[in-house]
Amino acid sequence: MKLPKVITDLIKAQDSFDSLAYANCFSETAEVYDEGKTHKGRAEIKEWIANANEKYKTVMKPLSFKEKGETSILTAENSGTFPASPVILKYNLEIEEGLIKSLKITL
Repeated sequence: MKLPKVITDLIKAQDSFDSLAYANCFSETAEVYDEGKTHKGRAEIKEWIANANEKYKTVMKPLSFKEKGETSILTAENSGTFPASPVILKYNLEIEEGLIKSLKITL
């Protein structure tokens, strides 16, 4: 499956638990929505993913990728140290100028 570079970089950063590289996939003003909370800007995104990595040790296996207008949806199997692992999640993304400007993680 062919993925945009920023998505490939995001998966690589997630699988190596590199919170700085993960945050650098996002624009300065990006927003991430996950587990009922919104994280705004690279600094908050870096803190959020660092905490999630420490808690869950999640790795991603991409299953499908679809582009629909301005939104892209990455479906991935996520496994780690959380209940019900593995789980399939949808990453609803808006990408602008090669960076993620919005990410909403859903079931």
